[in-house]
Amino acid sequence: MKRTIAGIVPIVWLLLCLAIPAGLALAQPVGQITSPRDRAQVRGQVPIEGSAAHDQFQKYELHYGPEPNPGDSWTPIGGSPFGVPVIQGRLGLWDTTLIPDGVYSLRLRVVRLDGNYDEYFVRGVQVSNTFPTDTPTPEAAVTPTPSRATDTPAPTPTVLIAVPTVSSPTPRPTSTPLPTSSPTDTPEPSDMPFTSVSGAACWGAGATLAAFVAIGLLFGLKGGIVSLVRGLVRRGRESMGVYED
Repeated sequence: MKRTIAGIVPIVWLLLCLAIPAGLALAQPVGQITSPRDRAQVRGQVPIEGSAAHDQFQKYELHYGPEPNPGDSWTPIGGSPFGVPVIQGRLGLWDTTLIPDGVYSLRLRVVRLDGNYDEYFVRGVQVSNTFPTDTPTPEAAVTPTPSRATDTPAPTPTVLIAVPTVSSPTPRPTSTPLPTSSPTDTPEPSDMPFTSVSGAACWGAGATLAAFVAIGLLFGLKGGIVSLVRGLVRRGRESMGVYED
């Protein structure tokens, strides 16, 4: 009997250690939406994560509404309401393909056994099913660097075209006769007329005679000038009363 009690005590102690933290956790209301966050952009099937629990838990409800929402209009999400509490798990699945793109709010309502409830909100959720939520940044175009193998162009095949050869006769050289001088082209000295020689001799004699005559006239003129000067000098002396011996 003592052995049985000794074996049960550790089990009870372990259960109390597990139950006390759970009871303390449920003593306070637990409600939170951890995903999506405020001002998130979503599209398609959106899982809603968080917690919904209470020590007097009855159920929790998920709703979405447009922003702004002046008429306080809310639409249930999925199978809301849910009768099982959730701690850090999936609260529901929001199908955004059924609604137009725009800005919405999410509301989590945790209802207690007495009918009272606590509410938690996520604001400014952007639904974008028409356009992607993230605009990809265009990447700079990278020009591929050609490899060395492509740098050298492929050799172009050489096409040989046969050209027919036409034999042409080789022209023979023709001899050109050298010009022969005619006896009448260049007069020989012996053929010169005698009148030309005699005329040249006469012209030379006349020129020599003229040269002698000119020299004689020059000397004669010189002697006359000297005599004239002497006479003038003599008369000048006589007029001065000077006479030569």
